[in-house]
Amino acid sequence: MPRLLLKDLPRYDCLLEAAQKFPDLDPSACEVFLHLLRAGDEAFRVTDEHLSKHQISQGRFTVLMLLLDKAAGCPRPHTPAELADMGGVTRATMTGLIDTLERDGLVTRTPDPDDRRMMSVSLTPHGQSRLEGILPGHFRRMAQLMAPLTEVERKTLVGLLTKILDRAAEFSKTTPTAAPVAEN
Repeated sequence: MPRLLLKDLPRYDCLLEAAQKFPDLDPSACEVFLHLLRAGDEAFRVTDEHLSKHQISQGRFTVLMLLLDKAAGCPRPHTPAELADMGGVTRATMTGLIDTLERDGLVTRTPDPDDRRMMSVSLTPHGQSRLEGILPGHFRRMAQLMAPLTEVERKTLVGLLTKILDRAAEFSKTTPTAAPVAEN
């Protein structure tokens, strides 16, 4: 995942000054946006450090988590297409992730008994055990990262982030794709 790579965010007065040159720049919106990116980047880094200690990537961890039935807390098979949709990645990306997880004995692919063209992906006992070894530390880091926020602040933050997610979804529905620029 690309990182923002801004160690020091611009001061608000610098944003005000930049708004003089770029009238579309809303200083407070820019400030919030940059802080959101920076916080997301740091949360990703904290998670990535933990997963690296377990020799697993974010993508592979996500696939293992998707194979857990959220309601029952136990493994549930899915097709590669379902996993790609749930993970928000292309089918090709998911195939690569499943290939490496299968190679390491963490998942298995089994043909559908009714349609041999279809495959189901399932956690192996080794995959479930590996996930159970990762999750306590993962959940502990999440709790530690969110510890400075009260319960009310957490709920407020979730509400605010949901508003941003909803607005971002509107962009993908209404923003036309730019025409490719011809190179000379």
